[in-house]
Amino acid sequence: MRTLASVLIPLLLLLSGSPANAQGKAAALTSFSDSIQELSSRISPSVVQIIATGYGLESDTQQVGVSVLSRERSTGSGVIVSDEGYIMTNAHVVQGARSIRVKLNDAEKRSNSIVDGKLIGLDRQLDLAMVKVEASGLRALPFGNSADLKQGEVVLAFGSPLGMDNSVTMGIVSAVARQLSEDDPRIFIQTDAPINPGNSGGPLVDARGHLVGMNTFIFTQSGGSEGLGFAIPSNVIRYVYASLKRDGHVHRGQIGISARTITPALASVFHLEPDNGVLLEDVAPDGPADKAGLQVGDVILSLGSKPVRNVRDLALQLYQFGIGDTVPLEILRNQKTVAASVSVTEVEDDPERFADLVNPEDNFISKLAILGITVDENLQRMLTGLRMPDGVLVAGQSGVSQYYGDGLREGDVIHAVNGRHVPNVDALRLALNNLSPEEPLVLHVEREGTLMFVVLESI
Repeated sequence: MRTLASVLIPLLLLLSGSPANAQGKAAALTSFSDSIQELSSRISPSVVQIIATGYGLESDTQQVGVSVLSRERSTGSGVIVSDEGYIMTNAHVVQGARSIRVKLNDAEKRSNSIVDGKLIGLDRQLDLAMVKVEASGLRALPFGNSADLKQGEVVLAFGSPLGMDNSVTMGIVSAVARQLSEDDPRIFIQTDAPINPGNSGGPLVDARGHLVGMNTFIFTQSGGSEGLGFAIPSNVIRYVYASLKRDGHVHRGQIGISARTITPALASVFHLEPDNGVLLEDVAPDGPADKAGLQVGDVILSLGSKPVRNVRDLALQLYQFGIGDTVPLEILRNQKTVAASVSVTEVEDDPERFADLVNPEDNFISKLAILGITVDENLQRMLTGLRMPDGVLVAGQSGVSQYYGDGLREGDVIHAVNGRHVPNVDALRLALNNLSPEEPLVLHVEREGTLMFVVLESI
């Protein structure tokens, strides 16, 4: 099969002033155009448009300080990653939606190209979500390895910009691992392929037709594309997809270290090479790295056989390993290279870890659209510093709440409903069922060691 890259290089040589006749230039341009069309036709059936409908608060301009509940409808994009009907998109596309409709792009093969979608799970921090549709004959887009992506590679961005479904634009990879700030744990692919509102959740595809990223947001002063588009790397998407499909939530792995990129100043003091490895500032006592013999001052040169140049590389490569996997490391210590193996464990203070403890049939609280767990002795040991000895832990979100207002978060502990103590899940359900439809709801909640009131109103 002819690839985009195989015709792009000759085309650029011809159009850059190389000696060639006009007929040869036209043939190269035609070949390049044909390759783009062939690639686009292969990818389009794997791209979907997502229509999410929900409710939100809207300010009433006629009455100062008054907000009204209004119906909201938004469109975004998604990519089919499994022929079983699993679709990956951005969390912000479907978060809070009461209904999700999915428009498939191969409408000529179906009598009805719009189907219902079910939200399987989402991760707000990484801005990724999984939607499931019941349909046959779906064409999944194969994952590429975003770690192999190079600056300057040609990429295509698919999606539904401004609601116009099944659109494609072309550009290059501007940067392979862009952080918005040093403290932001997220890493993005930067591209100049035109991306606009509605492209969110659509695939960024390389010249081989592989999913290398998910279009997520743009930097703009005009509101339109200015060549600063950002996509979530495919290795992150693959990790989240596997977690959501298996567990309905995302496990966050760690190896128990605090590391930083080696700057020229650090390199000078510690006699190291800049941008070659990451320096360990701290090793958590009794953590995986500590048990593997790593020490403060060690430099991680490679992880999983891949070189580590900075903290961004370290974070991206860790996404290739699941909880319980063993990661091979190459360490520089006292100017000598040594090998080590470290186990990946789950982040203990991640509130989403509690979702493993729930049974949806027993723990689902429909009125709040949460999965709740009764705080018992086992949970008390996990929830260090709990202000009150009982209550209901919010282990996860599921569906759409019958209330709007202040939102509950994973890790919150509900202690009371409208002043009535709720020591367990059954008591919480009973208290909610006893409320009249017009009665407001005030939850007494403990969040990260702080007591607060969460105020909600019925939709």
